[in-house]
Amino acid sequence: MQALYIASTGMMAQELNVEVISNNIANMRTAGFKKQRAEFQDLLYQSLRRVGAETSQEGTIVPSGVQIGSGVMTAATPRIMTQGSIQPTDKDLDIAISGDGFFQVQMPDGSTAYTRAGTFERDATGTIVTADGFTVSPGITIPQNAREITIAADGTVQVFTGNNTNGQNIGRLELARFINRSGLQAVGDNLFVETPSSGNALTGNPGDEGFGSLRQGYVEIANVNSVTEISDLIAAQRAYEMNARVVRAADEMLSNTSQMMR
Repeated sequence: MQALYIASTGMMAQELNVEVISNNIANMRTAGFKKQRAEFQDLLYQSLRRVGAETSQEGTIVPSGVQIGSGVMTAATPRIMTQGSIQPTDKDLDIAISGDGFFQVQMPDGSTAYTRAGTFERDATGTIVTADGFTVSPGITIPQNAREITIAADGTVQVFTGNNTNGQNIGRLELARFINRSGLQAVGDNLFVETPSSGNALTGNPGDEGFGSLRQGYVEIANVNSVTEISDLIAAQRAYEMNARVVRAADEMLSNTSQMMR
């Protein structure tokens, strides 16, 4: 019975939907995390009576045919790149982006990754790095005797040393942006890499049009709305239950047919 297989595709689709939702909820406190959404497509149709087919020699046609679908499949899990909430942390190297840009991260293999998680640290040499020790591009080294660090909205990094009241510029953070941000591939560790779908990275300074500005002492949290995710989870659970009931109903129909044949 085809209904068994059709309902099974619905159950598999909703199972994946719950996995996507659970990942969103699990990362709702992850800095810079961007939530995903499962999108579905209906599968091919079997035409038992083709719409538009002629029904007589006089040219009358079938106004609406008979088509039976074969189920559903997951078409994509696009990432929603809306701005997350910005929360104060009072930490010098916590930097939030207000806008579309990404921080650039130099990976150990020489490639460049991108992140919205501006929870940076200093390594043993004073270089600004991510939580995993990857250098934030362009590499900026903070002197050991720096008593205060300021990062302006345009990315300019200044330090104050000793009793000096005048800041010393030690570099400027740059940002990257993409034509299709949803085309970036997440690789874990709060990092993305560019793909043919995202287009090449366009680099610029914070404050330039389209790149966004920086906020020192703040961090951007995930753009996950807990109420929306729980509502989506309940809807997915109900859809799964309904598909399971279809499987049970189809099984009972098969059982009845089998008993009639005895």
